[in-house]
Order: sequence, then structure tokens, then C-alpha cells
Amino acid sequence: MNFQLLFSPIKIGTMEVANRFVVPPMGTNLANPDGTVSEELIAYWEARAKGGWGLLIVEIAGVDPLAKAIPNQLGLWDDKFIPGFKKLVDAVHRYGVKIAVQIHHAGRQTSSAILGGEQPVAPSAVPCFITREIPRELSTEEVYQLIEKFGDAAARAREAGFDAVEIHGAHGYLVAQFMSQHTNKRVDEFGGSLYNRMRFPVEVIRNVRRKVGGSFPIIFRMSADEKVVDGRNIEESAAVAAIVENAGIDALHVSVGVYASMPYIVPPPDVAPGFNLSNAGEIKKAVSVPVIAVGRINDPVLAEQAIRTGKTDLLAWGRQSLADPELPNKVAAGRIEEISPCISCNQGCIGYIFNPDKMKCSCLVNPFCGREYKMKIEPAAQSKKVVIVGGGPGGLEAAWIAAARGHNVVLFEKEQSPGGQFRVGAIAPAKQDLTKAINYYTYMGKKYGVDFRFGTRADAGQVLAEKPDVVIVATGGEPSIPEIPGIDNPKVVTATDILLGKKAAGKKVLIIGGGLVGSETADFLGEHGHEVTIVEALPEIAEDVQESVKHFLLLRLKRHEVRIETNAKVIEILQDGVKVEKGGREKQLTGFDTVVIAVGAKSVNDLKP
Repeated sequence: MNFQLLFSPIKIGTMEVANRFVVPPMGTNLANPDGTVSEELIAYWEARAKGGWGLLIVEIAGVDPLAKAIPNQLGLWDDKFIPGFKKLVDAVHRYGVKIAVQIHHAGRQTSSAILGGEQPVAPSAVPCFITREIPRELSTEEVYQLIEKFGDAAARAREAGFDAVEIHGAHGYLVAQFMSQHTNKRVDEFGGSLYNRMRFPVEVIRNVRRKVGGSFPIIFRMSADEKVVDGRNIEESAAVAAIVENAGIDALHVSVGVYASMPYIVPPPDVAPGFNLSNAGEIKKAVSVPVIAVGRINDPVLAEQAIRTGKTDLLAWGRQSLADPELPNKVAAGRIEEISPCISCNQGCIGYIFNPDKMKCSCLVNPFCGREYKMKIEPAAQSKKVVIVGGGPGGLEAAWIAAARGHNVVLFEKEQSPGGQFRVGAIAPAKQDLTKAINYYTYMGKKYGVDFRFGTRADAGQVLAEKPDVVIVATGGEPSIPEIPGIDNPKVVTATDILLGKKAAGKKVLIIGGGLVGSETADFLGEHGHEVTIVEALPEIAEDVQESVKHFLLLRLKRHEVRIETNAKVIEILQDGVKVEKGGREKQLTGFDTVVIAVGAKSVNDLKP
């Protein structure tokens, strides 16, 4: 396909952007703990500058010490931040790419833990859906002070060399909180009517304009539909768009959602690619400035058509830019099959930055994401013979990268097809994008000459016969089988066997284990008309599932009328069911045709010395 429009230039105010590819601002936690720019963050953005993107928008930079939404958030509330940003801007400008920074205040959507014990502030004392903390209502004087701080932060951005600044008025953060009657209950000049609720963002825009000058581009990001009760809908957002354009912005960045509707900010595969384009199109009708659309943009064909049909002017690729920072260059060269696909799993990106044990942004299909400063694909000093055992995602990724570096790679996989656990997972509802990842890994391996030997269970003798310099064991895991009475009952099968079609389930099915695998197997069986009961020892099912993914999974289980027994430990498998211990008492769940085991996995270590 000809991607003529995607690669055509466009002007945002006085700034000319070379193409329509945008990397939107996404919190990475890659900044230093004090909010200054780190070498990790520079490497992250430099990798995307090399990839051919037209515009990079650096993530949330706080206008105030109480603005933080994540622990390692960038700051722009003091001149001390300018030198680090200058270094970042210079690194990006070497590749001829335009770069903006997003100025931000979290408002209520943070916590006292992130703010060092300080209470979050907001337009009104309405608690955050996620943290449940009640914020302190800002005084009128404090509101005017924050307006000045947004302008001051923008002035610092210009001094640091940025080509533009974006005001974060989306996703339920402070500016959005003033705009929405869902969160703004004020009775002063900043609350009440739409006109009054828009006073804060309008004054912020005017203050920024006054401090950066008339020619410096200002982008405003907004949620077209907040998807909460009393939140802003698309009709009101069209009016909002016209108001902020009149206040002096140069482009609108159209997103969707707030923290209470997080599954639409970072949507899983349940939400269709480009789902927000219709909203962007409605906003575009209301304004004359360029519109940037975001929301599961992961296909260049979809993107080209969106511009051609007038839905948007530019497209922000979000998580897809994490999965493959080289996407624009690959599209330009016609190397579509080499694009590492975002599978919308949310595990390494949003799942990491809100996980206190992980913190830094990563990506399940791109191991270099967030590690660009220390990991690169470079030619090996010496070519070696590399034998890899296991053709799951880990083995496949290692194979093509080793081959790309110049090594001679042989990969053994016992199954006739590649993919390992990805192949199993792709069978569950809303998980088909895992197949795209398998196809990508396999294509890259073939491109670089990996010798794939599918349908071969390698033993130590076969491996050694290849005379390898290096052996990588990537044999993954297999279902754990609990040692409980009755486990040898012929009605007992594993979730893997059910999903792969190796075993058939009867009409009434009981699943032992309500984690990711058990819940998705229940979803699969429910979709195919089975009556399903999940038995889980923990207080909730799907506790190991990322929240946005979990939201839609639970909705599907409810639709399938899946019965759920929590806090129930299975102590015996009976002829047609199980005996469980729950609340200190034993009880039987009977009348089932099939019992499915889904209690996790154990490592396969057949080749361990």
C-alpha cells in the first residue's frame, strides 16, 4: 500500500513536522528520582528519534513538586531541570526530529506515598478511583498560583530547546479535573457552568502563551469521552475543543478516559484498533487546528485510511512505539513484516510503572525497551555456533537476535509449530494478537538464517552433536499437577490440553485454579457453551492479571455465567467433582463431567546437567 499521507509533512503552528507519526507522552519512570533527566531516558528517546518518527512528545513533566503521578516523574518546576532537558533535546535533534514536552499536574490522581507524605490537591475533595485518597481542595489563590506555574514550566521547556509544549488536559489529571463536572464541585469562578469549569485550562493556555511567545507551538491533550458517570462526553468535548482553540492552542491531541476508566486509556485487545478515531473525527469537525488521534493505533493501513477519511491529521502510536521504535522507518522501506507488534497485553508498560516491584517501563515483545542505554544489537566480535532448545517466545527472540549479530543459530522445538506458551495463550478469547508476535519472531529468524528444527525433541546428545559454542535452554514450563487424592481420575485434564484441543470437555466443567490460565480457560469454555465453575484458593480470581485486561475478562466471565468459588482449597478430586475446604469446613462440589487443572506451571529442566 502507498502510505503517501502518513509520510507527508504538516505544520503545527510554526513547527513543521516531517510526517504524521507521533510518539505520545507515556510515563516511563526512567527519570532520576529527583525528576531530572537520566541517561536511560535520553537513550529511550534517542532510539525513537532514530526510528523516523515525526514528533516525539516527552512524558509528564511536573509543574510543581505535588504534581507527581509516578515516583520517578520528570520535573519542570525549577530551573535545575533545564540542563538535563537540553541534553535530551540535543540528542533527538541530531536526527532531525521535532520534540515537545508535556507539562502536567496529577491533581487527585496520585497518592501521599508518591508525594512523600503530602496530601494530593485537586479542584474539589473528590477521592481518586484508584488510590481512594481524599485530596485537599485548592484555594482560589492556589489555583491562580498553579496557572502561573504551568506558564513558568512552559518557558523552561522553550529555554531547554523543545520545539513545542503540550498541556496535559486528559486522563483525569488536574486540568481535566477542573474541566469535568465529575470532579469539579467548586462554587467560585472555577466551578459550576462549562464556562467556569473551562476557566482554569483557558487561563493556563493564555499564561503559557504569554510566557513562550506568539510563535511557539502549544498542543492541548484532552479526553474526548471520559467514560464515567457525570464525566464529559463527545458532545461537550467538541465545545471544549472550540474553547481551547480560541484560547490560543496550535493542535489538539485527542485521547479518551480517566483513571476510573483506565481500560480505555491503555486498552487491551478487547477494544478494537483505532477505537477512538471516531471521537477524533468529531473533534476535528469542531476545530481548524491539526488533530492528533491516539488509541490502539498499531497498523499503518488503518493510520493511512484515518487521515484519508478525515478522522485525524496525525496519529500517536503509544504502546506500539514501545514494541518497535523503528516502525516509521520500516513502513517507509516496505518492511511491514519486520514490525514488532504491540499485543496490548499491558504487562511491561502500564503494568510495570504502577508495580512497586518493577517500576520502570518495559515491553513484553521488545526486551530493549527501557534498556536502550545498555542493550543494542551490534555485530558480534566473533561468530559462534549457538544452539537454542525451545521455540517459545524466549527462544525465538534469542534466536533471531543472535543470528542478526552474526552467529550461526540452530533452534530445536519439540512441537511442529513455534510459539510455546504464546501459541496456547492465543487460543483464548481476545488473545489472538499473540499469533502476530509468533509470526514476527519466526519471520525475523528466517530473515537472519536461523536453522529451525520443529518437531524435534532435543536431548543432550543431539545438542552436543551440533558442536555448539553456546547453548541456550529456553524450554519454558509445563502445567503443574497438584498432589491431591483423585488426581488420576480420567475426568481430570489440564487447561493446556483443553485449549490445544488435545482433550475434550464435557458440558459441565470445574476448573481448579482461578489465575490467568484458569480464568482464560473458563472464558474459552464459556464462549463455547460449557457450564463452568472456577474454584480458587485466594480471595479473588485473576489476581495475576493486569487490571485493564482483567476488567474485560471479568465482564466476559459474567456474561458466560461462570460460577466462582473463592477462598476454597481443593483437598480431593471426586468421581464427578471436588471436595474443598472453605472457612474451616469441608464441602463437596459435584455433578461435573470434566475437572480442569490450572494451578500454574513448573520449569522444564530436562537438559539441566
